[in-house]
Amino acid sequence: MAWVGAVQLDGLEQTRKLPGYHDEPLRGEWRGCRSIRLNRSYRVIYSIQSDGFLEFILVEAVNKHEY
Repeated sequence: MAWVGAVQLDGLEQTRKLPGYHDEPLRGEWRGCRSIRLNRSYRVIYSIQSDGFLEFILVEAVNKHEY
C-alpha cells in the first residue's frame, strides 16, 4: 500500500525514481509490463494502459529457494 500511496501522492514518474522500488521494464513474455519490489518477499507486475491507467497484473511472492 505504501507504493500505491506514493504513486497517488507524487505520481508514477516520481515514484519510479525512488531506488528502493527498483522499478524496471520486463522482457520476454512480460514485455510491455513493469515490475517493482514491494519488499524482499514480494514484487508487483503492472502495466500502463494507453489512457494512463495502471493495471495491476500480479503480486508475486519471491523466494530464492525452491522447496
